[in-house]
Amino acid sequence: MLKVVPEAGKSSDQAASACGQLLDVLVREGARQMLATALQVEVAAYIEAHAELLDLDGRRLVVRNGSHAPREVMTAAGAVPVRAPRVNDKRVDEQTGERIRFSSAILPAWARKSPQVAEVLPLLYLHGLSSSDFGPALEQFLGSGAGLSASTITRLTTQWQDEQRAFNQRSLKDTDYVYVWVDGIHLKVRLEQDKVCLLVILGVRADGTKELVALADGFRESSESWADLLRSCKRRGMQAPVLAVGDGALGFWKAVRDVFPETKEQRCWWHRMGNVLAALPKSAQPGAKAAMAEIYNAQDRKYAQVAAEAFAIDYGAKWPKAAAKITDELDTLLAFYDYPAEHWIHLRTTNPIESTFATVRLRQRVTKGPGSRAAGVAMAYKLMESAQARWRAVNAPQLVALVRAGATFVNGKLVERPDESGGDQQVA
Repeated sequence: MLKVVPEAGKSSDQAASACGQLLDVLVREGARQMLATALQVEVAAYIEAHAELLDLDGRRLVVRNGSHAPREVMTAAGAVPVRAPRVNDKRVDEQTGERIRFSSAILPAWARKSPQVAEVLPLLYLHGLSSSDFGPALEQFLGSGAGLSASTITRLTTQWQDEQRAFNQRSLKDTDYVYVWVDGIHLKVRLEQDKVCLLVILGVRADGTKELVALADGFRESSESWADLLRSCKRRGMQAPVLAVGDGALGFWKAVRDVFPETKEQRCWWHRMGNVLAALPKSAQPGAKAAMAEIYNAQDRKYAQVAAEAFAIDYGAKWPKAAAKITDELDTLLAFYDYPAEHWIHLRTTNPIESTFATVRLRQRVTKGPGSRAAGVAMAYKLMESAQARWRAVNAPQLVALVRAGATFVNGKLVERPDESGGDQQVA
């Protein structure tokens, strides 16, 4: 059995520290060797794929050409030294007339940080880490702060602001968002005096995939701010969504009725439950929470309405304000029942937005330190962009296109409907 024993003269704590450092060294060395091998194999495969291409003198057009200058790349395993192999590709692009260049899919040219390291930078900024603290903080985990200086972070922040502005100006005419989730995220971190409210729109495309539609700096979720954002989306070619899901307190609803009046409304049950429970004493909250679950988890609209009536009877006499929050807007709380049953779990709440920002606790955490509105919005955009790669499509994505086509769903199931000639038409 292999045992790690402390060296003579060293305490157990010192030995444990030495073993931990040795483990880090072994991990980084293993990462270096694996990366070097992967780059060599990638280049060898590229050269082999073009081995038959020869010039007039019979020499190969694609050959090895030494190695690039050494550099360190920040990875999740720490700072890994890299010396990437070079390729001499003598071919010429017939359309542009320029030399073709080999581009590694593993290690892009000039890359200094892995995507995982780049993803954590906006998160740390939103948590309140200043640009000058990135290097020292990450050096403790990655073994090096190279490439994470204050000037580097400032340059990245400026670059991300440009990306965010370009994102909010892109054309939307070729993208159809059938469902959208909307929410106002109050960004308190790094800004003590100048608070930011992020207006966030996430959408479901016709193929069922989720995508960030818009993210903008608003003013207290006002209807004017939402209207400006929706008009911008409409000018850039966005179609009216079939259904929008959001908190009932948003100024969004007045704005969407003006800009996209045909869009149906679904109130978020997660927000509504919080509003109802806030109007009840703690002793009544567990029962009320279970009673509301009976409503939104009902097998169809009929049973949901019965459960809502039971809620009003049980709580309306003592706490009429709490009961009214359910009964007064029951139609918009149950709108999801008009859509495929497979989509109900997605349409009841704004969870796709809430879960993305939950890691930073934007509604609660206030951190001292300088910051700007533009930088805060840009960092939030990068956070959403990173999270977007991990979002899964909605259940039964093939049904999303049918929703856009106007198919009828009763109790979550696709049904027949009469066509113009008076016959029966089966929507498939």
